[in-house]
Amino acid sequence: MKALAQGLIESAIAQLKQAGVLPDDFAPKISIERTRDKSHGDVASNIAMVCAKAAGMKPRDLAAEIVARLPAADFLSRTEIAGPGFINFYIDHGWLAGRISAVLHAPRLGVPELGAETVVVDYSSPNLAKEMHVGHLRSTIIGDAVVRTLEFLGHKVIRQNHVGDWGTQFGMLLAYLEEQRVAQGDMVDLADLESFYRAAKKRFDESEDFARHARELVVALQSGDEHCNRLWREFNEVSLSHCQTIYDKLDVSLTRGDVMGESAYNAMLPQVLLDLDTAGLLTEDQGAQCVFLEEFRNSEDKVLPVIVQKADGGYLYATTDLAAVRYRAETLKADRVLYFVDQRQELHFRQIYAVARKMGYAPDGLSLEHMGFGTMNGPDGKPFKTRDGGTVKLIDLLNEAEERADRLVREKSPELDAETLKEIAHAVGIGSVKYADLSKNRISDYIFNFDSMLSFEGNTAPYMLYAYTR
Repeated sequence: MKALAQGLIESAIAQLKQAGVLPDDFAPKISIERTRDKSHGDVASNIAMVCAKAAGMKPRDLAAEIVARLPAADFLSRTEIAGPGFINFYIDHGWLAGRISAVLHAPRLGVPELGAETVVVDYSSPNLAKEMHVGHLRSTIIGDAVVRTLEFLGHKVIRQNHVGDWGTQFGMLLAYLEEQRVAQGDMVDLADLESFYRAAKKRFDESEDFARHARELVVALQSGDEHCNRLWREFNEVSLSHCQTIYDKLDVSLTRGDVMGESAYNAMLPQVLLDLDTAGLLTEDQGAQCVFLEEFRNSEDKVLPVIVQKADGGYLYATTDLAAVRYRAETLKADRVLYFVDQRQELHFRQIYAVARKMGYAPDGLSLEHMGFGTMNGPDGKPFKTRDGGTVKLIDLLNEAEERADRLVREKSPELDAETLKEIAHAVGIGSVKYADLSKNRISDYIFNFDSMLSFEGNTAPYMLYAYTR
């Protein structure tokens, strides 16, 4: 409605310019707002007040000139001038009913296909060898909503689940797995990855011999040692199974085939260093290989480094991200790449994009977009934690949502059979978690509250599901 009203005003303004009422070079900003009181119309504009000085007229008089020049529109029942010169637009309810009926009967709800860009979407991307936690929820939910929308609009979408399946933490885990198998044989239980990770971290922090062996295993893993790779694949298999359970419960479209983790780029990293060196972008700083770009400075006006190789020869996230940009541009032939990653990584991605442009990995026609988002916080306004301060497992949060929804549905419809109850509780519980996130401003933090998101009043999933069902 706002866009339709704006089109009418634009036409009237053009006519006023032709009539000499407004200067030819005058380009007013047309503001259309929804009215709070529907007795004043559905939308209103202050355009007459914006243009009055340029026209040398009183706002109400100019409003009358604008209304007189509005093109005929079947979607309006009438227009009125109010107060000092507001123009109120009243939608024709018969027209609206007809449009709604047509949309509901159209296979695509009246939405046209826009084109066929190749869009790579990087989302979810949990670290493996640990279970997914609540911090992964927003990237997963928002990213999947955008993926589905882009596909509906006709684009070719390539999902990329850039999982953290490489790095020093795996040396620690492999060392602990070896140690436990010596003590317990092949009966080591990896089902509870979180407990296993904590135990391994404790050994790493307390024993220098263990830590040294863990670092040796990292080197062996990166060098292609078959024993280490077999154990590493075992961890990844368990981790990815945990992730898929979450995705299936959330009805998220990610599958194993969408996984393109850090390890997939490992063989490309030496070439990244070579390309940076060839481009004259590498600088050694305290033994590390860095890229310094003048446009990125700290509060003390010192240029911030993009570290691509540590002094010990190890690579970092920046190196992998540069390799990923090249792969997505050259191999996947992307027109756009969307990164659904925490807003706190905004500087990192701006630096990566700038370096990728300078070294030719990202051509001018490739759009690189960091789709940052705020954090999901607890009632205290701080990142969501368990009562003892630990990280909340995502599966536990989703299970609780279903349990709460189950109690809610039982209270309202005790006559339902067990299978129907389970189905409805899942739809309401998971739907509430997803909608509570998607209904918030993407870049804002928000308070996670089960009571409000499961309410049958307000802007909630239960309210909408109930209204839709009726």
